[in-house]
Amino acid sequence: MKSTLTRRQALATGAIGFASLSGCVGVPTIGDSGGSTRPDITPLPPDSADKAQTLRATAGEYSPTGESLQTWLYDGQVPGPEIRIPEGSRLRVDVTNGLPNDAETTVHWHGVPVRNPADGVPGITQDPIGAGETFSYVFDATPPGTYFYHSHVGLQLERQLLGPLIVEEESPHVEYDRDVIVFLNDYLTTAPKPESEWRNGSSGSGGGMGGMGGMSGGGGMMSTWRPPYAGHLVNGQGPSSPTEFTVSENEQIRFRFINASGATTYRVGIGGHTMRVSHADGRPVNPVEVDSFVFGAGERYDTIVTADELGTWGIQAIPVDGNETPARAVLKYDGSEATTPTEPTFGGRQLRYNDLQARESLDAFSGSPDKRFELTLSTGSEVGSWVINGQRFPNADSLPIQEGDHVRVQLDNRSAMLHPMHLHGHFFRVGDALKDTVIVPSHMGSVTFDFVADNPGDWLFHCHNAYHLEGGMARVFEYR
Repeated sequence: MKSTLTRRQALATGAIGFASLSGCVGVPTIGDSGGSTRPDITPLPPDSADKAQTLRATAGEYSPTGESLQTWLYDGQVPGPEIRIPEGSRLRVDVTNGLPNDAETTVHWHGVPVRNPADGVPGITQDPIGAGETFSYVFDATPPGTYFYHSHVGLQLERQLLGPLIVEEESPHVEYDRDVIVFLNDYLTTAPKPESEWRNGSSGSGGGMGGMGGMSGGGGMMSTWRPPYAGHLVNGQGPSSPTEFTVSENEQIRFRFINASGATTYRVGIGGHTMRVSHADGRPVNPVEVDSFVFGAGERYDTIVTADELGTWGIQAIPVDGNETPARAVLKYDGSEATTPTEPTFGGRQLRYNDLQARESLDAFSGSPDKRFELTLSTGSEVGSWVINGQRFPNADSLPIQEGDHVRVQLDNRSAMLHPMHLHGHFFRVGDALKDTVIVPSHMGSVTFDFVADNPGDWLFHCHNAYHLEGGMARVFEYR
C-alpha cells in the first residue's frame, strides 16, 4: 500500500538575514489512512511530567568564527540548551515557534524511543507547530544515554535548530569522574536549500569520481554531491576559537561525542590519548580501546579518556567525505604552559562495528524473523533525488509490521555515497550491538539489522544526510 503522504511546499520561506536566502524545503504530510488500521496511540498527559523544560525557536545571530551569522536557533544559542534528566524521569518540553515568515516547525528526540505522538515528525506523528504556537512533548527518559534533539521540518536542522539531550544512568558500567559533551556539526553561511537547487546552480562540492556530484543531468550512481559547508563546529565554536576542556592529571573523563551534522561523516581522535568506547548510540557496550573512530550523521559514541599525558592536546574531527578544515577542540591539563596543542596522528586502531559488544541481552533479536525487508538505496532519475527500491518518499510504499514482530532489514547501497540510516522509535541489533543509526558503505555496501516491533505507531526510517532525506530516501514502518 502506498503512503498517502503528499509534499507540502515552501514552508518557512522568507529572509532571515542570509545572503540569497530561500525558504525551507517542503515536508511530508499525512492525510486519510486509506484503510490502514493504524494504532491509536494516546500521548502522555503533560501534567504527568517530573521535569518541565521550554524551548523557543527564533531567528537570531551566532558567531562560530568571530563573524556574525544570521540563522535560526533554540533559546538564542548554538547548539541549543543542554537538556539533562535522570534515567526513568518523565520530561515535558514546551516548544514555542517564534520563527519568522509563518514557518512551521517540530522537534525530534533523536534516538529516544518515545511514544509515537512525541516523535516530532510532521505529517506522520503530529501536525507541525504553527507560527506563534506552543506544542508540549512528553516522554519517559529511558533508556539512559547520549541523544540529541533537532527540528524535523525540511532542512531546518541545517539552520542550527539542534541541541544535546542526556539521560543520565543510575548505575553506569564504567567509572569516570565527570562527563563532557562534544557536539559536532557542519555549518553554512547561506540558507540551506535542496540538493537539486544547489546543483543546478553549480554550487556545492562534487567530491570524487571526476566531480560528477555537480552534474546537472539525472541522478546517477556516481553522484557524490556535498553542500558548500563553510566549516565544522565543536559545541558551536569553529577551529580558530576552539572549545577547551580543562582536566586534572589522572582524571577519568567521559566524552559524549554527538554527530549532529547535516551531511558529514567524521573521523575523531585525541592527541596523545587512546579512547575506551563505552556506549554506542547511547547503549552500553563492553569497553574497547581505540585510537580513533568514524561516525556518520546521527551516530553517537561515548568514550572514557584517562588524563595521564600532561600537556595540551588537540581533539580533531576530520570530515572524511569533505575537504574542509577539521572541527577542533582542545584538551588542556591544569598548569600546562603549552599554547599550541599537539594534534592526533590518526594512526593505530580505528573502531569497527564488529568491535562493539552489547552489555545487555540480545536474545529478543535472535532466531528467524517474522518479517523481512530487502531495501536498495540509490539515486533517483532526477537531480537530487534519492530512493529506496526505486521509490522516492513520500510517494513510496509503507513497510507493514505488527506489534511483537521480529523484523529483519537488509540494506544494499547502489550509490557512490555512504548512507547513515536512522530508525525512529526503536533500537536495532547490528552485529552484536544495539544502535539506532548505522552507516551503509558506498559502492555495493550492505548492512543487515534486526529489531523488535515493540513501540506501536508509524515510524520514519531514513538516511540522516539531511539532503538525502529531503530528496526522498525514507520509508515508514507502519504498525497494522
